[in-house]
Amino acid sequence: MRAARARWGSLSEAVEDAATHEDTKYALGSVLNHVCLHQTVIGLEAQAQMKLAGEYPDVVIGCHGGGSNFAGIAFPFARDKMHGKQVRLVAAEPTSCPTLTRGVYTYDFGDTGKMTPLMKMHTLGHDFMPPGIHAGGLRYHGASALVSQLVAAGLAEGVAYAQRACFEAAVLFAGAEGILPAPESSHAIKAAIEKARRADAEGRQRVILFNLSGHGHFDLAAYDQYLAGQLEDFEYPREAVEASMAKLPKVG
Repeated sequence: MRAARARWGSLSEAVEDAATHEDTKYALGSVLNHVCLHQTVIGLEAQAQMKLAGEYPDVVIGCHGGGSNFAGIAFPFARDKMHGKQVRLVAAEPTSCPTLTRGVYTYDFGDTGKMTPLMKMHTLGHDFMPPGIHAGGLRYHGASALVSQLVAAGLAEGVAYAQRACFEAAVLFAGAEGILPAPESSHAIKAAIEKARRADAEGRQRVILFNLSGHGHFDLAAYDQYLAGQLEDFEYPREAVEASMAKLPKVG
């Protein structure tokens, strides 16, 4: 039995491959509910570690593309928040793919080929074509239905950063901690540094928990471009979002 597997960017091709081969099955994954819930082992472990340290976070941060990374760290704390805990849940995404901060909460397809079921989510439109930024894992046009619902309910929030600012934060982190983060993770690091600096400026103590989701050992060329001043920032224009919204499926 063959297995057709793909990231969201080539999802349509993977589904087509599975549909045209009798010995092939395709399992839809990534940002869907079962994947997000599977990832919550990360947040559950973080809760246990915080308890050992005798602390509880004021803010929980994860990078956001489709949502499974953010869901993994944030969902267990979202449960706490629903039961009265005071904690902010922050999803950090790129300005070039601002799904939560500029997208619309509505029904859309999960792929460009319109082969998936419709899902209610924050979306930039299924025909969204992101620029070639280095945080490749954060370039999906939509967001997890569960993450989208948390944002819509005011239980989580999105922030967006340009890639040069994120690489700056990653280099600062690498110098302080000796760990070279992945470009995706650098968005969470940027948010964490921003929250820490704001706390310092206000003279307040804050416990900040963020998810360092991967290393950047395979992204050295991107770091080289950043250090050489060759990286560009991209910001997805409002007009492009509006054009994609006109092509959304009609529901109800």
